[in-house]
Amino acid sequence: MQTHKNKWYSWLIIFTLIVSGGIYTGCDNDNDEKLDSLIVLKAFGPSPALRGSELRFIGSNLDKVTAVVFQGLTPETTVEVSEIEVVNEREIQVTIPQNAGPGKVTLKTPQGDIQTLTSLTFSEPISISSVTPTTLRAGQILTVKGDYLNLIKKVIFVDNVEVEAKDFISQSRDQLQVRVPDEAQTGKIILSNGEEIPIEIYSNEVIDIILPTFAGFSPVTVKPGNSINITGTNLDLVAGVKFGGDKIVNEVILNADSTQITVNVPLEAQDDTLKLITKSGVEVKGNKKLITVMPSNLAVSPTIVKNGNTLTIKGEDLNLVASIKFGDIEGQITAKSETEILVTVPETANSKVATLVTFSTKTIDTPEFSYVKPEITALSPSTLMAGSELTVTGSDLDLIRKVIFPSAAKTVNVTPSSSISFIVNVPTDATSGIVKFVTVNGTEILSPSELTVTEADIPVITSIPASAKPGQLLVIQGTKLNLVESVIFQDNVKATQFETRSATLLEVYVPENAAKGAVTLKLVTFAGKEVSVAITISGTDPITDPSYVFFDFDGKDSWWGSYGSVENDPALSLSGNYFRINKDLPSGWVDFFWRNGQYDLKVAGVTVDEWAVKMDVNVLGGTTVPFKFRLNGTDGDFWAIIPGMENRGGWYTVTIPLTDFKDDNGYGTNILPNVQNITKDFGLATAGEAGYVNMCIDNVRFEKIK
Repeated sequence: MQTHKNKWYSWLIIFTLIVSGGIYTGCDNDNDEKLDSLIVLKAFGPSPALRGSELRFIGSNLDKVTAVVFQGLTPETTVEVSEIEVVNEREIQVTIPQNAGPGKVTLKTPQGDIQTLTSLTFSEPISISSVTPTTLRAGQILTVKGDYLNLIKKVIFVDNVEVEAKDFISQSRDQLQVRVPDEAQTGKIILSNGEEIPIEIYSNEVIDIILPTFAGFSPVTVKPGNSINITGTNLDLVAGVKFGGDKIVNEVILNADSTQITVNVPLEAQDDTLKLITKSGVEVKGNKKLITVMPSNLAVSPTIVKNGNTLTIKGEDLNLVASIKFGDIEGQITAKSETEILVTVPETANSKVATLVTFSTKTIDTPEFSYVKPEITALSPSTLMAGSELTVTGSDLDLIRKVIFPSAAKTVNVTPSSSISFIVNVPTDATSGIVKFVTVNGTEILSPSELTVTEADIPVITSIPASAKPGQLLVIQGTKLNLVESVIFQDNVKATQFETRSATLLEVYVPENAAKGAVTLKLVTFAGKEVSVAITISGTDPITDPSYVFFDFDGKDSWWGSYGSVENDPALSLSGNYFRINKDLPSGWVDFFWRNGQYDLKVAGVTVDEWAVKMDVNVLGGTTVPFKFRLNGTDGDFWAIIPGMENRGGWYTVTIPLTDFKDDNGYGTNILPNVQNITKDFGLATAGEAGYVNMCIDNVRFEKIK
């Protein structure tokens, strides 16, 4: 309804135009007669207007207008009104027809058509008077009555299920019809005019969407993989069946009158209440649980099984078994049928039953069984010197993994290849007594008699560094080290320089020509007996404080770089991962590994005058091109030039004093002033030359050198 304010505003416009129209009467006398007969439209209103209300036209000689033509509700239609109320020659009125649409209005006159300069618009109160029926099912037709429903572009059901205007069954101003979509759910509908900021009108009525009913199913106890029949009504509305464990099956068979569906029970279905999933996504819950069949009538053979061998399980419905566990350890199923399963017993298994786990996660235990134990029949010789070889004979000895000698500080690990005998070295600190054997599954077996062990006449090493470099003093601790006549490094390189030589301490300098890498070191006694130990001979400097290592490629890694990658070849590794460059490098900017922001960069206590950057390298090809290292921060951008690195046949350490870091790409005169201000990027690049580089890099670190 138009307000008083709108009325006053409309009349003000009309009055203004009427007054301004009077200006045109002051024309030349020669034209008076012509002007007096001219039909002129000066204004119309109100706009927006209500259909069924009066529309006024102001002008001159309007009493001669024969018809008023409105735009119809669709672009291709018009509505003509010939019933015109003439107020006077300056004003006429017409009733706006109900089927008029927004658009320009045309006056039909003897002097020709006069069209309004602006379009007539409407205040169109879209309304819903009724929605029927209020209970229906998907696929049926819903009728909405009201006014201005011709403006509706969408009917929206609950959960944003939309029906577009192109899919309406019918549409007029006072009625529209839609087919209820499969996805529709119970609730109020929304009518939308589809604009960017839409007008949306909710129905007063709740539309009750009929759902399927779940009467029951059979059989209640079923073997997964078989089918069940579900009964009810309106089952054609069912899109799937949800089983326990949230397993949904969408393939269902529907009978003719929609009262029964047949569905296969999935192998993974768990015991639970069934649910029907409608096409709208609504779940209709049943009133009882489905129970899945379990394997039964189980038997095992053999009843005494050897770890690593096959256990046979017989019974019924064994094809439902997904896995078999021995305690927390899963066995490998090698064959499976409905009546028999073959499973490999895990080497470390020691549980007394095997647990069958079905696809539906239900479990059942087999009857109990036991495990084969090794039998020790003899230790030969029964009397021997510590450090000698002992032969163990018996049966099922391939199950043994550890041998524990009396008083020995360390357990001897073994992996016998034979089930009837194996040889083990008696530790040099072992004493007489019963020997204990531990099997692969943790079972302990004792020797049938005591072993007599006499004291060894060979040296015993209790402590030795894992690595040393040529020229370094190697400190060996132990007992009877005074029996050592010579120390032989690999490739028969004999040590010539010693410091302390006593029963508990042996200090020897590593020869400069000692073989590099993981090697065997021999201590040879005056009596010609040998004691061997593994050690790594490295050309690298020892890492004084690992916390100052900022690139180790074992966690303290590169964030970016154009060339090279992290590797871990045991034949090349110095300590875990390393960075490998194996590429024909171009000239110009070539970079390798970088980080920034002082991430994993410890600088506490580091001074420029006393510290250096060190990195361990192993050049595998020829001498490299020059490199440069960058330390960039708030004090500026500083670089150190590293001359080409040579191939020395193994790993060695490159030392770059921090005083070598200068501005102007490493060629300037200003030296890095403060390591603590390295807050930007740091890393390695070439100095600009092209060339093939094949090398490994590891353990980039700060280290004090003075």
